[in-house]
Amino acid sequence: MDMQTWYLIVPLAPLFGAIIAGLFGKFIGRTMAHVVTIAGVALAFVAAVVVFQDVHAGHTFNGSVYTWMTSGDVRFEVGFLIDPLTTMMLLVVTFVSLMVHIYTIGYMHDDPGYQRFFSYISLFTFSMLMLVMSNNFLQLFFGWEAVGLVSYLLIGFWYTRDTAIYANLKAFLVNRVGDFGFILGIGLVLAHFGTLDYATVFARAPELASGHISLLPGHEWSLMTVICILLFIGAMGKSAQFPLHVWLPDSMEGPTPISALIHAATMVTAGIFMVTRMSPLFELSDTALSFVMVIGAITALFMGFLGVIQNDIKRVVAYSTLSQLGYMTVALGASAYSVAVFHLMTHAFFKALLFLAAGSVIMGVHHNQDIRYMGGLRKYMPITWITSLIGSLALIGTPFLSGFYSKDSIIEAVEFSHLAGSGFAYIAVVAGVFITAFYSFRMYFLVFHGKERFHNAHHQHHEVQEHADDHHDNTPHESPWVVTIPLLALAVPSLVIGYMTIGPMLFGEYFGNAIYVADHHPSMHELEHHFHGAAAMALHAVTTLPFWLAASGVGTAWFFYLKRQDIPAMLQQKFSFIYAILERKYGFDEFNDWFFAGGARKIGGGLWRRGDQTVIDGWLVNGTARLMGHVSRLIRHVQSGYIYHYAFAMIIGVFVLVTWFVRATA
Repeated sequence: MDMQTWYLIVPLAPLFGAIIAGLFGKFIGRTMAHVVTIAGVALAFVAAVVVFQDVHAGHTFNGSVYTWMTSGDVRFEVGFLIDPLTTMMLLVVTFVSLMVHIYTIGYMHDDPGYQRFFSYISLFTFSMLMLVMSNNFLQLFFGWEAVGLVSYLLIGFWYTRDTAIYANLKAFLVNRVGDFGFILGIGLVLAHFGTLDYATVFARAPELASGHISLLPGHEWSLMTVICILLFIGAMGKSAQFPLHVWLPDSMEGPTPISALIHAATMVTAGIFMVTRMSPLFELSDTALSFVMVIGAITALFMGFLGVIQNDIKRVVAYSTLSQLGYMTVALGASAYSVAVFHLMTHAFFKALLFLAAGSVIMGVHHNQDIRYMGGLRKYMPITWITSLIGSLALIGTPFLSGFYSKDSIIEAVEFSHLAGSGFAYIAVVAGVFITAFYSFRMYFLVFHGKERFHNAHHQHHEVQEHADDHHDNTPHESPWVVTIPLLALAVPSLVIGYMTIGPMLFGEYFGNAIYVADHHPSMHELEHHFHGAAAMALHAVTTLPFWLAASGVGTAWFFYLKRQDIPAMLQQKFSFIYAILERKYGFDEFNDWFFAGGARKIGGGLWRRGDQTVIDGWLVNGTARLMGHVSRLIRHVQSGYIYHYAFAMIIGVFVLVTWFVRATA
């Protein structure tokens, strides 16, 4: 087969599986539904490996597959750009998706919507692959919107629950806010460059670097800055950056496999991927880079604080995802695009592992999600325990594990950056190390160590019943093999992928021309200067601040939650004001409900009263009827019934017409 066929197999195999399971799910039954979708994603993974090897041998591809529309000189095409950045994303997306598909057989075993679920996750995989393979803004936008749509369907999968419906609407609306900025950015690109093709836009970008745009009369802005910030607003929606982060924690209402797929490896990293792909544009605007860095720093630090007080096992992991996305965004702002994508990759493995392990715990304790009612699960669920420990250690940046290499590289890259806001960003990412370690191990100790508290679980009313449970016995149990195999398969890259790939990805020629960094942004040169191999980096870490902050975070969590459980309760009372702020998530939800939802209702009510009732009904509809009544009452007097009145009117009429005609011809 030629390579172009392999390129087509990558997105089309999951699409085929999604169509079969979605449209013919009732006919083919449950087993065939998972067989056909898993086969599709497995084939996509194999194709991704073939494409990766081909690109590694030096063959890249950038071309159109199908012309959708031609308008004047602008062609709207479906096309593929296959380069090292694309292939890395393809491998991550297809591998994590394959693991999630296999895991779903066990997790959704008793769910009546089994076939529908498999159809959705395959469709999601297709959408994400179209997004990362695109070679033009039109197809990027198609993939961008498609992942948004499918995530809406998945978050609200259990559509009988009010909370799920609220969460998927929230995710959809917040993403539309970001996408509005994104499409404005794409519109500006089309208006000023006359094309939507990446290669042409990037080639012409330096010419327009000094261009200005006047959005308000008398105020001129740099064209590149406006385009980059608008594109980044799209990334803020997808990658859940402050203040468009509010949808991600609520999206935990969807089934756990979704959390792993959407919120670990694919959809939320789309924004990070997009900014990396746009590096030739972002490098031309320091203002945009500073904006990116500061937004990322706020997200990394303040979302970590919220992770500390969560009691729902999935929400802890969700806030940790927000915080890690903040780290990636900070790296983008420091012009360390390859480091951001490197963290994207390592994070995809260990965060998918943590989400799937959380799902395994939820299954083991019969669908209770509150970590206060767990404890001592280590001896009941050994595989889930060891994989969770590996995932948590990778997340906090333990030397030699995957998360360490990417996280420490981000912290160093920010330290070497000279842009405005880099000082604040450095403080945020360093402080974030302690907080991450603290909340990760708070969860780990509460779930797997200490005394067993799950026998109290049936006393609490807030138990989450995701499926009908047949178990009357309350003893936890290890999950079936379809759940534990994906956990073990994800634990391996969480251990070794950072060590194996840091050299070629950050300092080798791996990305080649896929990422562009301007000479006056020194972070990557400085990083390379200080890098002496993966092993040396891990050994040196023992002397660095992040390592000791992470260690003290773990130690503090151990002391608070295993030794002196009275301390957290005492601190909660002492700092009740701060706790209340965190409990309300800084008040973003209340503000959005009051300002945007309440404002929309007020505007709607005002328009209905003044517009509908007063103008349309009062003036236009009823007003015209009243006017007709007045006119007819006046005309009624003219209709007297006497012939000489009418004859007189006709004579006057003829006289007027003749006079007007004579005047006109003269």
